[in-house]
Formats: sequence, structure tokens, C-alpha cells
Amino acid sequence: MELLELQAVEFCFESNSSCLKEVRPAAVYVVMYTSAAAVVMLTVCGNLVVIISISHFKQLHTPTNFLVLSLAVADFLVGAAVMPFCLILIIETCWYFGDFFCMFYNLFVFFLTSVSINNVACIAIDRYFAVCYPLLYSAKVTVNITSSVISLNWLLSLLYNLAFMYFNGNIGGAEKLNICLGDCMLFTTKSWVIIDLIFTLILPCSIMITLYFRIFIVARKHAHAISSVTEQMCSADGGNNKISTKSEWKAAKTLGILVIVFLLCLVPYYICCLVLENNDQTSLVLRFLGWLLYFNSAINPIIYALFYPWFQKSVKMIVTLKIFEIESSLINVFSKET
Repeated sequence: MELLELQAVEFCFESNSSCLKEVRPAAVYVVMYTSAAAVVMLTVCGNLVVIISISHFKQLHTPTNFLVLSLAVADFLVGAAVMPFCLILIIETCWYFGDFFCMFYNLFVFFLTSVSINNVACIAIDRYFAVCYPLLYSAKVTVNITSSVISLNWLLSLLYNLAFMYFNGNIGGAEKLNICLGDCMLFTTKSWVIIDLIFTLILPCSIMITLYFRIFIVARKHAHAISSVTEQMCSADGGNNKISTKSEWKAAKTLGILVIVFLLCLVPYYICCLVLENNDQTSLVLRFLGWLLYFNSAINPIIYALFYPWFQKSVKMIVTLKIFEIESSLINVFSKET
């Protein structure tokens, strides 16, 4: 009986210090890897379309869309550089890529997560000024200012996460990364869990929720004001204001859905990290919730496809290779309804 039990045990590596490997039937591996490949392709291709669309069509070169572009770049990198290794670790239950890449992988995961959170918070701020202070928004919020904010976001996120990794001993202490050979862990102290919770969850999420609550109140007032205006007062100028307000409200509503989905994918992971006494990143629950957080990168392009007509038109032009035609960047990608 003991011999049978020993034969059923497998290790990640042929070493006494190797981690145990969970063995599954071949059919399960096929299903899991097929599903994983489909999710990775959806994430990479979907966000690549967003990147190409906003970069190529000049009509989409607006402050809001550049924030969406920054989010799409972060989501694309998650799909290309994080998801494949995360899925292999979940499926194989072993890390085969060495200690150095484990350190780099953990840094990349937290860096891109931080960038995405800050991008979504910036989108909420952008929509707040566009809906609540339209005149100020048109005068002050420019593409150059937005580009500077985006660059600052990426830089500060990188510096913060380098500090996070260093002060928790995950940089410069590779021997501490793994309890056993074939594992990839991230060590965090309780104090840093709380610090990270404040700066990457509570603060940005409070900004998002507060601003969108304010947006919906102001947008409702705008809707009542517009409905009370008589047809005689709807001159050419007034008509444009109505269309503009409607357009801003529609954009705010769509991006509000994006924020809500993002929070639903983000909050459970951080709550679980805070509740668990031992912040063990190999925990099955944490790995699942971490995967849910990454899966948000695949959901965002679907939201764009459902609610943005310009995204649908861009996809058609990219698939049919019309973007390679002369002056295709000047094409009107907005439908008449928008």
C-alpha cells in the first residue's frame, strides 16, 4: 500500500528539495491548455485591436481615448507576458522558469496591476470633468496633459512596485523566493499588505466610486434640464450642446460599466490577501482570484465591442485590411447615432 502511494507522488524536479506536482488525466490537461490558450488569444488580440484603432484613427485621438489606450497596453502586456506563465503554474502546479524570472514575473504582475488600477481611476477623473465641468474640460484637459499624466502613472507605478518588492525581500534575496524547488512565491509582510491595500485599492477605488456617483447625479440633472427646454430654444447652438451632453453621458455610462467590472475582479483578491493569516501566494483560492484579476484584461475589449460603435467599425477595417489604404487614418469611425 505504501509502495502504491509512493508511485502516485510526482515531483516538479528530480531533487529532494523539489515541490510536489499535482497529476491530472491527459484529457484534463488538453481541456485546460485549450481553454487557457483561448483566453490568452482573446486578451492579446482584443487589446491589440484597441491599441491599433486608437493609434491609427486620428478621430480617436482624444484625452479619454488615450487613457483607454494606456489601459489597453497594460491589458495587452498582461495577456502576453503574465497570463501564459500564470496559467502554466496553475495547470502544472510547478514553476519551471527559475528564481530570477520568478522575481521578474512577480514584479511585472504587480506593476501592470498598479498601472491598470491607476488608469481606471484616471478615466473616472476624466469623465467627471467632462460631464460636470464641460467648459473647463474643453479648455484645460488636452492630449498633451493626458499624455504626461499617463507617463507619470507608468513611472510612479514602476517605482512603487520596485520599492514594494525590495522592502519585502523579493529583490536581492532570490534564495527566499521558493520554499521548495519548482515554486514561485511572493513574500509580503502584514504592514506592506495594508500599505498596498490603501494605495492600490482603497484610495483609487474611493476616487472611482465617489466620482461616478457624482457623475450620475449631474447627468440626471442634465437630462431633466434638456427635456425641459422647448423646441424654440433648441437653436443650432443648443442642439449641439444637447448632442454633446448626450455623448458625454453615454461615454461615462460605458466607462462606468468598465469600472464596475474592474472592481468586481479586483476587490475579492485584495480582501482575500488581507483576511488570510499567512499570505501564501500558492494558495488555490489566491491563485484563482489572481486569475480572475488577470481575466479582467480579456473582458475590457468585450465591453468596448458591446458599447462602442467606433470599436466595431475599427475591427471591420482592421480585419479587412482597409487601414493600409491611403489616408485611412482620416476615416470617420463614428456612426450617425453617436
